[in-house]
Amino acid sequence: MPSSPVLAVVSVLGKDQKGVVAQFATFLAERGVNIEDIEQHVVRGFFLMDMLVDLKDVTVDLSELITGLLELGGKIDMEVRVHLHSQRRRKRVALLASKEPHCLEHLAKQFADGKLHGDVACVLANHPDLEPLANKYGLPFAWHSHGDLDQHFHWLAEQLKKCSADLVVLARYMRILPAQLVKSYRHKIINIHPSLLPYFPGAAPYKQAFESGVRVHGCTAHFVTEQLDEGPVILQDVFHINVGNDTLEDVKLKGLNLEAQVLGRAVQLYLDEELVVVEGKVIFKPGIARFFDRNRRGA
Repeated sequence: MPSSPVLAVVSVLGKDQKGVVAQFATFLAERGVNIEDIEQHVVRGFFLMDMLVDLKDVTVDLSELITGLLELGGKIDMEVRVHLHSQRRRKRVALLASKEPHCLEHLAKQFADGKLHGDVACVLANHPDLEPLANKYGLPFAWHSHGDLDQHFHWLAEQLKKCSADLVVLARYMRILPAQLVKSYRHKIINIHPSLLPYFPGAAPYKQAFESGVRVHGCTAHFVTEQLDEGPVILQDVFHINVGNDTLEDVKLKGLNLEAQVLGRAVQLYLDEELVVVEGKVIFKPGIARFFDRNRRGA
């Protein structure tokens, strides 16, 4: 009776060049690794490839195989990652909030309904106001005043480390994170900003849009960097303003509803591993989780 497959995904990313597929395919074949499926794309001059491989007949030690793949990638200036199916786990998500409930409630409901494929490790806040909302969905909640910002951020860093967060989501957390914390979670912090960046950055974007008379406004989900509201954009969406009829409150209401939806979609893309950041830009790709699922359905 044939042994069960030992599945893994080898992901390769870098500037497009000739012969990449052949080099990796040859390397794997010479070590007894069978390629079950492959997807490759060239986007904006960058090459992305995911190979679903079966390791059951590998002829070298696994650590030697992975080291060899990384070295091969280094020789041709390609980033290589190996994802072992047996070691895959649901990502742990930390939700950061202040007082506004719309984004936190939307995300909590999506996690509860199984629409987001991860686990909420904690809800962290700088006010106690949203604790009843977290309790409603059975989410662990903690807060620390931002009266002393240094103390607050020290507490926040300790809490994120304690809960082993893989992803940090700013669900309308109304504080600018310090550079060291951002650096510790490079491309692992997602924020929602209530404008179509780079337009109307900073504070009070709905008021800015209303007073400027624009007829289309929106929101942006982006990765957080040290530069305020300048991180790689993940998703944007828009709503229309009926100038002369809509009040500022009308504009805000339309925006709040859209914020929650866009942030939820961005988190979903991250958790399903359907995006990568290349030279400061987000590029979409087929998700690794779907790669495994598709193979399982075809078995």
